[in-house]
Parts: sequence; structure tokens; C-alpha cells
Amino acid sequence: MNPPRQHWNDVWSSKAHAEVSWYQEDPRISLAIMERLGIDAGDDVIDVGCGASHLADRLVVRGVRELHLLDVSVAALDQVRTRLGSIESSTRVRCHATDVLELDPVPTVSLWHDRAVLHFLDDVERRERYAAVAATAVRPDGHLVVGGFAPDGPERCSDLEVRRAGADELEALFSPAFVLEASERELHETPWGAVQSFQWCVFRRAV
Repeated sequence: MNPPRQHWNDVWSSKAHAEVSWYQEDPRISLAIMERLGIDAGDDVIDVGCGASHLADRLVVRGVRELHLLDVSVAALDQVRTRLGSIESSTRVRCHATDVLELDPVPTVSLWHDRAVLHFLDDVERRERYAAVAATAVRPDGHLVVGGFAPDGPERCSDLEVRRAGADELEALFSPAFVLEASERELHETPWGAVQSFQWCVFRRAV
């Protein structure tokens, strides 16, 4: 298996965005959660493993104060930067071409969003390191939103093994720095019609 950076650059260089299994024309779950949390122009957001997601476009249109886009793939970041360049907005966009576990310095944000990065971290040490980085980033009373394959979801994604997890496991991972506020399941349909079971959790950073 190629190192993660090479693997993901190869994926984003060889496939159109609409051809990957995680493609969403409308990131409705993420947006609905952000709407409930009241994310607006006063907020700083980091999208971990953003890829070329259309969530970035929606957040820029919404006018969040600062948007951090983190992805190990430069090819993916180049795609989303090109799209965002045509949108007029006061949002400051900062790109981080790095592994989330190597993020330095860690920005301070009111919202940490991750759709399908954590589930690629399959060992305890790296998952605990992830939780520590998130706790460093999210200010008190800020929020952490994590989505990944549920216990009945796929065992692999993009030829890589994943660690499936339910709300209880995720709550244990992020406690006590974060308090679980809500959880929900999503049935995501891939571009070729397969259905994948996702677990979403919303955590509040403890004061």
C-alpha cells in the first residue's frame, strides 16, 4: 500500500470528484447539524479531510469568519481552491496540506468537522492522538462533529481498511474533553447506488 499522502493524491488525480464513493452533491447532514448549532459569520471552522467536498462552498457562501481546509492531498485542495476562487465572500480560507495528526500549529476553532477521516485511524494510539488534537483546537463550548462508518457499515473504503464505530465508542474516545450532545445514522448512497451506513456524533467541548 502506498503511503497515505501518495495514496490520496493518486485517488484525487485519477478520479473525478463525482466518481468517488463518498461524493455528495449536497452535504445535507453536515449542513443541518451546523444550522442547529447556529454556525454563522462569527465562527471559525475546520473541515478535516475536506477533499474536494462541496461543504466548503456552502460555508464560504454562508460567510463564516475563517475556514480551515485540511487534507493530506494537495490535488484535492487544488480542486476545492479553484472552485472557491469564483465565490465572492469575506471568509478567510486557509489550506493545510497535512495529516491531521501532524497539524502544527493547531488553529483555534468553534467547530471541528470530520466526515470519514477518523475511521481510517484504526489503532488506539492514533485515535487518542486525534482526540487530543481536536481538544486542542476546539474552544470551550465549541463543537466537534464526526461522521464515519457505523458498526454495520463497510469494512473498507478506497482500498483501505476502516474502523467502524457506534456512538458509544466515539463518546468514550472523546470523553472527558467533549460531551456527546446528539447522534444520528445516515444511509449514504454512492454514485453507483450502493448504500453505506454512517454514524454521526455531535460533541460539545467541555468548559
